[in-house]
Amino acid sequence: MKRLHVHIAVGDLAASVRFYSALFSAEPTVLKSDYAKWMLADPRVNFAISLRGATRGIEHLGIQVEDGSELKEVYARLRRAGRPVLEEGNTTCCYAQSEKSWIEDPQGVLWETFLTTGESALYGAEAMLTGPKGAAKSACCAPGCCSPENA
Repeated sequence: MKRLHVHIAVGDLAASVRFYSALFSAEPTVLKSDYAKWMLADPRVNFAISLRGATRGIEHLGIQVEDGSELKEVYARLRRAGRPVLEEGNTTCCYAQSEKSWIEDPQGVLWETFLTTGESALYGAEAMLTGPKGAAKSACCAPGCCSPENA
């Protein structure tokens, strides 16, 4: 079963953790000095916040899958969307090991599709993805600097 992923850049992690813990009536499942994540069942969402965004607010959205067959299904959807796709593959991101791809919607919102395969003691690196209008956007934890083909 797929899970919606939301990542928000915040300016005050402690205040945000208090707020979202009260809002969700749950403590974070992952809490680091620069990052927190709630894996909620109702609503089914992977909700993350971090101090890593250049601007505060929604950094990116995503679809998290539970197995390889769901990942293949979602990757096929990305290809049908008719936009450049950055197939990142296996990577370390947000204190987790995962396999992922990125796409930018027509309004410039970054979408991450991923399968988490394990934990990591490291947050990961960041990359700049260049969208269809040449605007660079920060992508959470993408290794190195990449641009999707045909951007």
